[in-house]
Amino acid sequence: MIRAGGEATWFGQPRGLTILFLTNMWEQFSYYGMRALLVYYMTKQLLFTQGHASLVYGAYTACAYFTPIVGGVIADRLLGKRRAIVIGGSIMAAGHFMMTFEPLFYVALGTIALGNGLFLPSLPSQIDDLYEPGDPRVGWAYNVYYVGVNIGGFLAPLLCGTLGEVYGWHWGFGAAGIGMVLGLAIYLWGQRYLPPQVRHPKVEHAEAPRGRFSRSTILLLLAIALAVTIFRGAYEQVGNTVALWADSGVDRRVGDTAIPMTWFQSLNPLLVMLMTPALLAWWRRRSDAGLIERPARKMAIGAAIVALAYLVLAAASAMGGVTHWLWLAVFFAIFTLGELYILPTGLGLFARLAPAGFGATTVAAWYLSIFAGSLSAGLVGTLWSRMGHTVYFLMLTAIGLIAAALLLLIDPFEKKVQAERSEVR
Repeated sequence: MIRAGGEATWFGQPRGLTILFLTNMWEQFSYYGMRALLVYYMTKQLLFTQGHASLVYGAYTACAYFTPIVGGVIADRLLGKRRAIVIGGSIMAAGHFMMTFEPLFYVALGTIALGNGLFLPSLPSQIDDLYEPGDPRVGWAYNVYYVGVNIGGFLAPLLCGTLGEVYGWHWGFGAAGIGMVLGLAIYLWGQRYLPPQVRHPKVEHAEAPRGRFSRSTILLLLAIALAVTIFRGAYEQVGNTVALWADSGVDRRVGDTAIPMTWFQSLNPLLVMLMTPALLAWWRRRSDAGLIERPARKMAIGAAIVALAYLVLAAASAMGGVTHWLWLAVFFAIFTLGELYILPTGLGLFARLAPAGFGATTVAAWYLSIFAGSLSAGLVGTLWSRMGHTVYFLMLTAIGLIAAALLLLIDPFEKKVQAERSEVR
């Protein structure tokens, strides 16, 4: 049941989910638009070495996911989620426009990361507030929300990437800034459909006081964060070394024309949009049949599938010579399927385990694992020019399999924690 009884829905979900979806879509457009250009801009315009560019790329993506750790606390304790989103989004828009000025490169990256700290944890932490406890739609709401991430991610390389490659890098960065402004405008317009600033759930058990984490919940979140940190060491190479390989190691010709290198980064979000409805229908049928996979096990499946995707690249590279672009398309198809199993599931799990009053803070903890994973991805990326491409892709395969194994080990503990939470309700 929707929080305001009898309120009309959009697409069978609370209206507020559409507002959060669209806001997130345009924010992701700005983020992925800039990211699609970043490694190429550094190596082709600023003339950074590949190793230095990979380190900067990894450090930037890490900082973009570190600042939400502090930003989530500020949003919960001081600003409130809505004010944090408006302030954070405004700072991010300023940073994207700064990217159009070459001397402000590092300042711009820092500004975007700073604004992201307030914006990122506050938006998805509002999803649960749209639903009454026990509403079955909330589990799928995060996959719906994740589609918004990928619509923005799909459009960004096509628009920002094309502007950057054809007309100049700074035009692409400017378009990313405009996307951020559009997201803010939608959020401000749709605030009447969003939940109140403060949520007041019932205290469900005397041993689980409001606003406190149980020890078992903390250990579960830390264990999952460790596994996701390892996983992202391989996952984040899509915008880093895989992007470099698409430029130099892939035959991008279709007839007499060549596919722009940034366009390949649109394959992943496009496939997310195409695969999500079918995957949700599959999970729903399994749920109706009583075959429900717990989050940790589902995430393990995703990490293993991503490992398989990198194994495909290793096989393509082992053939020698320039690789046909269809191999890259197959990689993205497998990679995306794995991503849909692991990332929305992890985000939803962290949000659902949040104590009252700590929604943004707990979601920020999810981004801590992304921060650490992005740092490791930057270091892993420096190995690209030090080893053969086949060996490098096999290394990424191994990283994905290690993450999958850890998540399988976590699964029994996750089952125990979820059982404990059910008993106190």
